[in-house]
Amino acid sequence: MGRKIPVDKLTQEVDKILSEYGGDVQGNLNTIVGQMSKKGAQTLRQQSKNTFGGTGKYAKGWTSTVETGRVSAQGTIYNKTPGLPHLLENGHALRGGGRTPGRPHIKPVEEALVREFESKVKSKL
Repeated sequence: MGRKIPVDKLTQEVDKILSEYGGDVQGNLNTIVGQMSKKGAQTLRQQSKNTFGGTGKYAKGWTSTVETGRVSAQGTIYNKTPGLPHLLENGHALRGGGRTPGRPHIKPVEEALVREFESKVKSKL
């Protein structure tokens, strides 16, 4: 079995165990968020190159950052060309009238990353 803990020290021991577990969970989340952010940027680079071709400047612009706090981790995937991903994903008005259709290339990657993130977090907990 385990060690015996006096009743007056029980609260302290439970707090200690929970803080250790919280630290482990936060470390795992930081790692997973970092991995998923890098994977998302890499996938978007490949998808953009396949979808749009051209010189590859748009595709090369995908990058990611991870911000970690004491109890949070946030990954951001973005393109260095502001505004262009939105126009390509959703379509835009043409100068002479009319509208160009959007080419969804971000949404499928996002949905796949969310599913994979959830499964990784569940497996680590």
